Amino acid sequence: MNGGWSEWPAPAKLNLFLRITGRRNDGYHELQTVFRLLDWGDRIFLRSRDDGRVVRHGDRLPGVEDAADLAVRAASLLKDAANCTQGADISVEKHIPAGGGFGGGSSDAATVLCALDRLWGLDMGEDRLAALGLQLGADVPVFVRGRSAWAEGVGERLESIALPPAWYVLVDPGIHVPTAALFQSPDLTRDSPPAKMADFAAGTVLDNAFETVLRRREPAVEAVFAELARIGLPRLTGTGSGCFVEFAQRDAAQDALARLPRRLRAWVAAGVSDSPLHGAMARL
Repeated sequence: MNGGWSEWPAPAKLNLFLRITGRRNDGYHELQTVFRLLDWGDRIFLRSRDDGRVVRHGDRLPGVEDAADLAVRAASLLKDAANCTQGADISVEKHIPAGGGFGGGSSDAATVLCALDRLWGLDMGEDRLAALGLQLGADVPVFVRGRSAWAEGVGERLESIALPPAWYVLVDPGIHVPTAALFQSPDLTRDSPPAKMADFAAGTVLDNAFETVLRRREPAVEAVFAELARIGLPRLTGTGSGCFVEFAQRDAAQDALARLPRRLRAWVAAGVSDSPLHGAMARL
């Protein structure tokens, strides 16, 4: 795109494990997880406007009105918080499947917050942007901060974590999972013992609280797990239907991908410690 548009990455994420350790008085669940950022994701195109309007362009997710679109909500929230008179044109090139647990909507929102902060010359700072992001969704702050992290609370208490290089075979079963329905499932384990970072580092913490529920609920997810079990240890990311297998070497991941049936929507992505978004902002 040209004509004053700028392009920004909105990287996907994986949850390398996910536990529910309790429930708060306000009804939200206490979680533990590790967010791993990836080198693959959506692309966000932005252009400042002088008339103060926030305008969404291009393709939309089916059934999502512009006012409910997370990218539009992020721009409007930032504009209001900063008393900014500028507006923005927004276009999203989607690659991250909706409802897959790869963080697409949250990452799009975080990229809009961070990029418009630069384009509008606001200089809000990472902490304030992360706090705004939390108003949009529990996963938004990790994308704002742009580092793979150990997370607790509802996902907002973040501690950067050093992770070894890894490549992932990702599969999208094509199922859009309603997160609220999963949290309400009577089969969901809500009182898991808290994990320790040392146990995760030792490779003994790989569970996802939603795996059993989702595999029982969705035959397509169970079928993907059966296929992935032929190449390694299948795991679920987040509260979505997305599945993955981790490899220490890129070649091993590519070889494993080649052994999967072509009918699967599968691809390889690399884990990163620092967000491609922060790299783009640094170059700007």
